[in-house]
Amino acid sequence: MRSTRLISHLVSLGNYFWGGFAGLAGCFCFFAVWQLAHELYGSYVLPSPQQTLQAMILLVQTDKFIAMAKITAERSFLGFAIAGSIGILSGVLCGYSFAAIRLMRPIIIILLGVPPIGWIVLALIWFENGGGSVVMTIAVASFPLIFINSVEAIATRDRSLDDMARAFNIGILKRFRTITFPQMVSFIFPALSLSAGSAWKVAVMAELLSYSGGLGGLLFEARSTFDVPEVTAIILIIVCFALITEFGIIHPIREFFESWRHASDPWGVKR
Repeated sequence: MRSTRLISHLVSLGNYFWGGFAGLAGCFCFFAVWQLAHELYGSYVLPSPQQTLQAMILLVQTDKFIAMAKITAERSFLGFAIAGSIGILSGVLCGYSFAAIRLMRPIIIILLGVPPIGWIVLALIWFENGGGSVVMTIAVASFPLIFINSVEAIATRDRSLDDMARAFNIGILKRFRTITFPQMVSFIFPALSLSAGSAWKVAVMAELLSYSGGLGGLLFEARSTFDVPEVTAIILIIVCFALITEFGIIHPIREFFESWRHASDPWGVKR
């Protein structure tokens, strides 16, 4: 039994890394289009991928970059963690009550309608130029999407499975862990993926406007000196951090929780 499970995990891990080659092919196509745009418009408008990579290597080697990247990462993960924990918990609780869903729907629509730049301005007024404004902006911008998906996960669950488990006198916590939560994964993790990616973008945007350090502060300095290669390098670094968060953290966790979907396939993996 253990050997079969080990083989299942190894094959799943191999398929996961093998699927990364398609992503690499897409990246190479993107760099090819980037190089073409550079040749058309020149380095002042758009540096070449080689120039950007050179600027990125020089930037990463500085002690200042490490300190600033750490600040942005801490703010991004803190804001994302606040939005994720509150959004999932409140979404699960509201999902069990249709009255609560109808009550919260207009509030969520209002929150979705406010652009992140609006929250940044309000956060700057409330928290001034500090890390609190960045964390608050990330949390408020990410909360509605996570909340909506959590509510939908509970509201659209298979209630017949709950009824069957209740007939066997299974407790509510065990029913949630073994029946409800596996159904929630396909709803929650797409929202977490989008929110994690937007957390980096919102954090840098808030830091840029408030000049509160972090990668946004570096971007502000590079823009002030018209250092286009460094600006492009910082943007590429932010994209890399977002991709690492998505494919290095969230996606493997999702595959772990959704392994039950492929239990009936040979070796427990997709054909």
